[in-house]
Amino acid sequence: MSSSFSVKTCVIGSQGVGKTSMIFQLSMKQFKTNVTPTIGASFSCKVIDVDSYTIRFQIWDTAGQETYKSMLPMYYRKANLAIVVFDITCYESFTSLPKWIEELQRNADNDCVICIVGNKLDLEHKRVVDRNKAANFAKSTGALYFETSAKTNEGIMDVFIHVARQMINSYQRRKSSTGSQNPPVKLEMASKENESHCCS
Repeated sequence: MSSSFSVKTCVIGSQGVGKTSMIFQLSMKQFKTNVTPTIGASFSCKVIDVDSYTIRFQIWDTAGQETYKSMLPMYYRKANLAIVVFDITCYESFTSLPKWIEELQRNADNDCVICIVGNKLDLEHKRVVDRNKAANFAKSTGALYFETSAKTNEGIMDVFIHVARQMINSYQRRKSSTGSQNPPVKLEMASKENESHCCS
């Protein structure tokens, strides 16, 4: 019998880096043009089956505008996963990463998995952020590093599958060493009641 876990996920980063386009591509497998800026936050869900586990990513796509910054801590709280997005063609979005990470570390739980994602790989010819520099920054903060393209869908699923496997491995190690049936990183067991409310 497979196990089901729900993973509270917040997606953060500066305005215009492609957060909403990434999540739309993940959910709908389409590239959304003329995306309007997110107001506050929008919610979606992605269900992924990995290694006989069903992982339900409950995704909060947050606004990057300064206006809504005071609202963000409530999305960080009890988050199991935080995805911090920057634009590989915009150096300013990369230099803003430390403030996002600092805010996360101040408000999120200690066991929240952090992924830094360099988006817009389809614009590789316009890249201004060196991949190694970004990966080294992620490593220095204890975060995972990925690069994606919301336009072509490159790398997006890799982020979620990698994190799902990491959480499953953590759960299995804990289970074998302690006999604990608790899910990984304090994930909530998905109930039959909320399964119907979660999109695939």
